[in-house]
Amino acid sequence: MDKKKLPLRMGVGVVVLNSKNKVFVAKRKDNAVDKWQMPQGGVDQNEDLVTAMRRELDEETSIKNISILKTIDKWLEYELPKNLVGIIWKGKFRGQKQKWFIVKFLGDDKEINIETQKPEFIEWKWINVEDLPKVIVDFKKHVYEELVPEIKKVIG
Repeated sequence: MDKKKLPLRMGVGVVVLNSKNKVFVAKRKDNAVDKWQMPQGGVDQNEDLVTAMRRELDEETSIKNISILKTIDKWLEYELPKNLVGIIWKGKFRGQKQKWFIVKFLGDDKEINIETQKPEFIEWKWINVEDLPKVIVDFKKHVYEELVPEIKKVIG
């Protein structure tokens, strides 16, 4: 399979900040190693980006009570490693092109429930912004490194 012939999947990502400006991360069900990620997912056909972001956040975490602080101007992209191309997303995409949002979580931790209809995560926690690139899988690390200064601008 020629990876370069496959398109990038259109997606959204969400940086969720709590009242202490810690960032929500969760451990994927299909990758039990000690790697964490922020909520993210695909955009449905004819779905606007904000709606997609809110839907994905709700589907993965049950979080609804948010305020959007910033939409990251540029699109961030990552490529899947060779061993995952052809497996993830039914083999239709080589990676993702994502629009990221920074949001403030206005609820309390009791609202967070990762045991959703189609659970993607097995565990979640709040971490410091600086730690984001240290906890993510290698092929998405550059995305998280680009997000850290954007998050820091928002939280001051």
